[in-house]
Amino acid sequence: MKVYEVGGCVRDELMGVEPKDRDWVVVNSSPAEMEQKGFKPIGKDFPVFLHPKTKEEYALARTEKKSGTGYKDFTFYFDSNVTLVEDLQRRDLTINAMAKDSNGNIVDPYGGKEDIKNKCFRHTSDAFSEDPLRALRLARFSTYEHLKEFQVANETVELLNEIVNSGELSSLSADRVWMETFKAISEPGTNRFFETLLEHNLLEPWFVGLNQVSIDGMRPEYKWAELQRVNKFQICAELPVPNTFKKVIELYKVVLKLMSSSVSKEKIQLIEKLNIPRNNDDLEELFKLKELAQCKEEWALISNAVLGIDFTQLVNFKGNAVSEKKQFLYHEALKLIL
Repeated sequence: MKVYEVGGCVRDELMGVEPKDRDWVVVNSSPAEMEQKGFKPIGKDFPVFLHPKTKEEYALARTEKKSGTGYKDFTFYFDSNVTLVEDLQRRDLTINAMAKDSNGNIVDPYGGKEDIKNKCFRHTSDAFSEDPLRALRLARFSTYEHLKEFQVANETVELLNEIVNSGELSSLSADRVWMETFKAISEPGTNRFFETLLEHNLLEPWFVGLNQVSIDGMRPEYKWAELQRVNKFQICAELPVPNTFKKVIELYKVVLKLMSSSVSKEKIQLIEKLNIPRNNDDLEELFKLKELAQCKEEWALISNAVLGIDFTQLVNFKGNAVSEKKQFLYHEALKLIL
């Protein structure tokens, strides 16, 4: 058996970037031999094993053939006769289709090093268009800081068009689409993911309504909220967005309404709805966004006034009297500000 480091980790090493994780492929071996050497099998569709010490994933070299629609319907073939070059051919981009042996020698049958030099995203084979998920992965790669200047090769653009025209993006699971999206909004170059979706019309059905790209904030929740704002909070309704994201979006909507209101009674009602004592950390992060920059001073006055209210006195009231007293406390604290 021969073991090779493969994929993005080889690409990153060649570019002088520390890989986030490492992938390995094993040639001229079998599941039985892997288990004999202490590897633990974890793969469902094809043999993938955990290294007994490092717990990194090692996969047997394999080939694949599309057998249906979407990114799951592939038939995999693996045995000791599958070569490294055959395994690398099934990978998405040339820059991800390189391997490194134990002596540090690079195996590059599809021109990955040249495409790194030319800053080019190029598909390894025409099989690229058989997997619609690869279109979203390509968009996500552009968010990496060291890949931000890479351009999509013309011939690869043609395959992206094939994916769009096939309608197979709709066959992807919502969970998988969100996983790619979340990874993208966790990277520094989040905007490039959505700009790539727009540029290549990769919108149906998951990103319908995406018309503008505006990314702000450091954490994914706030980046997502700002993207929603510029698209009228009407995109990606089918994606399984976590509740923490939904919470920030709802707070953002209330804050925007609050800051545009000129009616004191309405403003007090909106401030009460924000529940500042409970949501203060999220609200402070929202007011770091450029959209709310001019409102920071007003918000500081509001926030400090509300945080200074002694709500413990509400324990002395019951039923509707609690709500009435609470509204009175808000009014008294804010009457000189609003």
